[in-house]
Amino acid sequence: MSPLAASWRLILAIRHITTGLRTITKHFPAASQTARDAMVQSWSVELLTILNVDLVVKGDQPPPGLVVANHVSWLDILVMNAAHPVRFLSKSDVKAWPLLGRLIEGSGTLFIERSKRRDAMRVVQTITGYLRDGHRIAVFPEGTTNDGIHVLPFHGNLIQAALDADCAVTPVGIRYVGKATGERSLAPAYIDEDTLLSSVWRTLRAGRLVAEVSVGAAQTANTRDRRQWAHDLREAVIALV
Repeated sequence: MSPLAASWRLILAIRHITTGLRTITKHFPAASQTARDAMVQSWSVELLTILNVDLVVKGDQPPPGLVVANHVSWLDILVMNAAHPVRFLSKSDVKAWPLLGRLIEGSGTLFIERSKRRDAMRVVQTITGYLRDGHRIAVFPEGTTNDGIHVLPFHGNLIQAALDADCAVTPVGIRYVGKATGERSLAPAYIDEDTLLSSVWRTLRAGRLVAEVSVGAAQTANTRDRRQWAHDLREAVIALV
């Protein structure tokens, strides 16, 4: 995509994000969770269109419980919400992102301070409570973004929440490919020395992309401890990706 066309899409995206912020401020407080999910899904689909990203969803909506996915990009949350709205756990750094940070926080995302080991215990307890109340919570057990080609080992501490809540865990695979080539695209990757703006710009310049969200079968623990279950869930996500 030409720099001019990419710049225009960036302007449209910023305008759409500000519209989302107004929606969260004005309509979320009095809305039911079902209504909020519908607004989030509609808004996410529209932003993907602006960003020139097509969405392909494979599999059924995850049941209530924990959802685990590989983590490639800042786009992942947007893509998963466009497919099946879900409440996320994200690193606290996200709150500092321009505009997007306020939007992600306002939509109900939970945050973890990765630099504080004790914060993981607090987060597990919080997630367990939501899971027991029948919510869907999505986490990225790799703990960081990756290139999308490989899937890093899954940390088992977040899987403990599913054990404590005695709920199912659904694996989800996320993959980005070029529309014209059908080949995996590294453009949306948000790794190493990337800044948010540079990753967004690279994504816009890449031309039309396809975000594939593959939902696997929900699993129960079946006597597995959190480490074994995390390992098996990673294998399931690898197969989906």
